[in-house]
Amino acid sequence: MRAMDIMTRDPVCCTPDTPLPEIARMMISKRCGAIPVVNNPEARLPVGMITDRDITCRSVAAGWDPWARQAGDCMSSELVTVRPETTVEECCLLMEESQIRRLPVVDAHGRCIGIIAQGDLVAHVPEQMAAELVCKVSKPSETASQLAA
Repeated sequence: MRAMDIMTRDPVCCTPDTPLPEIARMMISKRCGAIPVVNNPEARLPVGMITDRDITCRSVAAGWDPWARQAGDCMSSELVTVRPETTVEECCLLMEESQIRRLPVVDAHGRCIGIIAQGDLVAHVPEQMAAELVCKVSKPSETASQLAA
């Protein structure tokens, strides 16, 4: 099975200058917790990812006024992407290694054409692989452990 078989096609995207309240409304209307950030709506080249957690932790908890902030202020810019032909096993490994819960899918030109969530993979891989994925992605990173200490 390949990424193209399980991805959500044509995901809603935002740009770095999209206001956070607008992104939150997009998440509500699309019932998702992450939005790919693209350079512009036409080219759709991914430049980051913004999650509901990013908005909460990097904006609200940091004391910023979320009404005055944009995606570029709190998005994750270290992006891991896959191609449509990437196997679901490879997707699992990438998520585990990077400790991420979502993978944008890009075409041969680098345009965002889909997204795969951890739950999409869990539903399509053997039970042992699914358990390993959830465990490894959810394991606190060393950085998080150092910050908590």
